[in-house]
Amino acid sequence: MASLGVGMNLIPKRGAGRSAAVERKNLLTVCRFSVKTLLDRSCSETIDDSSPEFLNFVSILEHILCHRLKGQTTWFVYESPRCFWDYVKAACSKVPHNCIRSIQSMENVRSSRAKGRAWIRVALMEKRLSEYISSALRDVRTTRKFYDDGAIMLGEEAGLLADTLIGLNTIDLSFCLKGEGVDGSCPAVIDYTPYLKFTQSADSISSDEEEMRTMGSSGSEDNTPDKVATAASIFTEQSNLFSKCKRFEQKYRMAIEQKGYLEELVRLREAQLSEAVSHNKALQQSLANTHLTHTLEKEQLECIILELQDQLTVLKNNDSRSRQELTVHLTNQWPSPVSLDTNAVALDTLLCRKSMEGQWEKKSFRSLEQLSTDISLSQMSLEQSQTLSLDARPVGSHWTHQGKVETPSLRGLCGSLTSVTSYKSLTSLKSSECLASPAIEMSSITPS
Repeated sequence: MASLGVGMNLIPKRGAGRSAAVERKNLLTVCRFSVKTLLDRSCSETIDDSSPEFLNFVSILEHILCHRLKGQTTWFVYESPRCFWDYVKAACSKVPHNCIRSIQSMENVRSSRAKGRAWIRVALMEKRLSEYISSALRDVRTTRKFYDDGAIMLGEEAGLLADTLIGLNTIDLSFCLKGEGVDGSCPAVIDYTPYLKFTQSADSISSDEEEMRTMGSSGSEDNTPDKVATAASIFTEQSNLFSKCKRFEQKYRMAIEQKGYLEELVRLREAQLSEAVSHNKALQQSLANTHLTHTLEKEQLECIILELQDQLTVLKNNDSRSRQELTVHLTNQWPSPVSLDTNAVALDTLLCRKSMEGQWEKKSFRSLEQLSTDISLSQMSLEQSQTLSLDARPVGSHWTHQGKVETPSLRGLCGSLTSVTSYKSLTSLKSSECLASPAIEMSSITPS
């Protein structure tokens, strides 16, 4: 009994699966037929909202997009019916230059079903219906969010549906979005009668011929076998010709449909190829410009580096030359310690001599070189005067102090010249200190 119950449970599941598969197959087949009829009708007439082929195609596409569409869950866990426009609005929002906003902003289209129908018409006028469907199918996460398992949009047939819709791009369509076709109050109904055509087989045709022969022989005795055979052959020939004509017509329409599809596919690929070529050219031009700019900047930087290296070399040479010149100048400017001591003694003697005679004259030395020159001259004059005074001075004579008396400040000044450090400090004595010039006063040093 348990196995019997399990078998009874499996039968409804299998039946439901078969029903869903048959429903998907019927919708896709009818959609393919409707696309073919639209293409055939467009070759001879203009298609608008009143064309039965177009109305049937829109109804079929609406049924496909609503196949196993999930309901909208409310606060009370109640699923209200949902239209395919919600899915299109979420899945096709990433399509570049889409018409979603323009449809949402339409005032005369308010319900979701009306907006979905308006979107189908606008996509057909833009010749982008296949592009919208393909973009929506690539968003698998959104598609699974809106559809249950077993839906056409979740199956492999959805890709074939997008490829089938490419053929509609060859038709120039124009619709009025304010008409009754956009009204969302009436449901979409599919008319299957244009696609339910019965084709008679060869066996059926032969059986009909036999029946006609029997009816002819029983109904009329005057009919001879030759006449019956002739009528049967004519009927058979006409039937064969009619079937052949139908087959040729079907093949012709199929060839035209394939031709239109291939032309549209070639046009699409050519547009993509031209866009890719232009983008490649732009990238190559940008790469060439970047390479040229890089080369120019590299050359400029190399020239700047070489110029800076030359300037650094010149500055180093000038610095070394300046250091050598400064060293030579300082070496030649300052005298030796022996001459400094001799000059200090000569200056002390000269100052003492001037203090005894009382003849001071105020004069500032302008530079250290003038002071050293005067000291050397005073030293030479002092040596000559000392030799003369030793020869001419009488015995017992002594130096007498006349005029001002020596002071401690004068003695300190005289004693400060006996060392090299004090001699170097004479550079500060320019205008504020007054010293006597030894070169001028040496001529007055004579024995008394």
